[in-house]
Amino acid sequence: MLDPVLVEVTRGARVESRHRGAVAVCDGDGRMVFALGDCDAAVFPRSAIKALQALPLVESGAADRYGLTRAEIALACASHSGEPIHARTAFAMLQKCGRDVDALECGIHWPSSDAAARTLAAEGAEPSALHNNCSGKHAGFVCLSCAAGVDPSGYVAPDHFVQREVRAAIEDMTQTRLADPGVRAVDGCAIPTYAIPLKALARGFARFGAGDRLTPARAAATRRIREAVAAHPEMVAGTGRFDTIVMKALGLRAFVKTGAEGVYCAALPELGLGVAIKCEDGAKRAAETAMAALIARFLPLNENEQTALAPRLEQPLCNWNREQIGLIRPAAALTRES
Repeated sequence: MLDPVLVEVTRGARVESRHRGAVAVCDGDGRMVFALGDCDAAVFPRSAIKALQALPLVESGAADRYGLTRAEIALACASHSGEPIHARTAFAMLQKCGRDVDALECGIHWPSSDAAARTLAAEGAEPSALHNNCSGKHAGFVCLSCAAGVDPSGYVAPDHFVQREVRAAIEDMTQTRLADPGVRAVDGCAIPTYAIPLKALARGFARFGAGDRLTPARAAATRRIREAVAAHPEMVAGTGRFDTIVMKALGLRAFVKTGAEGVYCAALPELGLGVAIKCEDGAKRAAETAMAALIARFLPLNENEQTALAPRLEQPLCNWNREQIGLIRPAAALTRES
């Protein structure tokens, strides 16, 4: 099955590039309300499901035991830019459970924020695991393990207590069995990642947003996470990032989360819908534009919300003289009335 073109890139009056992909939008019972491409295909959601991976941290009582703030819970769901506020917050989480940066098993990379990376380099400093975009999630894993009285060492392994709890939460939310080793691979931050059908991801985020069809404890955890992220959208991504911009503008109306390789997931709580996107070529620019188009398609937006989404709905392409020479825009498959 050939996936349709979701996003076009123009140069002058011509389409220069096209991004194909699949889209699933459904409710918590799995009823599809909008679909493009192969929604049965399993994809690695990667970082797009960090909010689901954070559910055990909140639901178990670990977040309360260590007095995690809303900002810290939001960081547990983040693919952050490695800005100072992100590194400080991750370190604070570790301190609360009696650990330090050496407990993190996510690896080290320079901040993805150019400004943060330049500042670090200008100070003659080196990045640490705190600057890894997944450090908040991993700090949450360490807190979860310590609260349960389990040694966090090796928490990235599939058979560790932490990853068993995380896998169970993902299975429950997506209603998908992940026990087959054939669906498991390793994420960039060393934890397991599981291939999940796109429509199951959309269903999982519908359940995450609406909170019904869940146990009271899990529904409370989903609500608490959504409230934390809405209160601190800067923690989930960072300065100028699409996730932060959208959730700063829409608040509790939309939860959006990027993943690697062109995956994007969202919850639209007031509609009881979940959204999952996979761009075939892994392009982030296409996934962001497709998500903006779907939010605009399904949610009635006020002027401020429209303004926030506009740069991704028709994203200007400029040359080095800062002259506009083209656009990144949704293709007809996303914008036409079905």
